[in-house]
Amino acid sequence: MLDIVENLGKRQLSVTSFASRYSVTTRYIQKLFEGEGTTFTEYVLERRLLEANRLLGDSRYAERSIGDIAFKVGFGDLSYFTRSFRRRFGMTPSDAREQARRDGAIL
Repeated sequence: MLDIVENLGKRQLSVTSFASRYSVTTRYIQKLFEGEGTTFTEYVLERRLLEANRLLGDSRYAERSIGDIAFKVGFGDLSYFTRSFRRRFGMTPSDAREQARRDGAIL
């Protein structure tokens, strides 16, 4: 799982590429995630969203655009990122950044 997290920024991250990297079948990878109650795709999406949320609240990324952050964590489509972020956190990425500013995370 750590290898997935370390490669979140790669848009081509897929169950096929991951299985190939470790010389296992895609079905084997799918079964591993099924055992955890999720899928490879859902896991990658969740990790990307969590990382984007963390970066939006990080003062070192305060000057980076939301699009830059979305692309950094592996999203290729800003609209999809925004919809997914809102579904996951109940607010837009802009709102999350503003909340972090109000809470003092971004100075």
